[in-house]
Amino acid sequence: MAKYRQGRLNEAVANELSIALSEVRDPRVNGALISITRAEVTPDLKQARVYFSTMDDAKEVAEGLKKASGVLRRHLAVTLNLRLTPELFFVHDQSLEHGSRIASLLKQIEDERKENAPSEDSGEET
Repeated sequence: MAKYRQGRLNEAVANELSIALSEVRDPRVNGALISITRAEVTPDLKQARVYFSTMDDAKEVAEGLKKASGVLRRHLAVTLNLRLTPELFFVHDQSLEHGSRIASLLKQIEDERKENAPSEDSGEET
């Protein structure tokens, strides 16, 4: 039962943080395209690791999110009815870039196979 609650809490934190990003006035955050991919809250509710992806400079966005963590925590405290509001730690999620790289490598392999495959039209008639 605890794991089910933990999963719901993780989803709720990620969803509320996605909404709360519009309240942030820091230009590193407000001007960037940021997506909260997931959140992992510790069972004691003291800390939350928030994974984000962005098309902009990830280091600058992470610094902006770190500076704006107070505003984001306040939003969580108001919207979620929790005993404690977790301290937020932001981590750049590289899984999307990793998946994209794998997809491009697979496409490159497929294209090479098509180029090296013997052609079906060899000019002979049966």
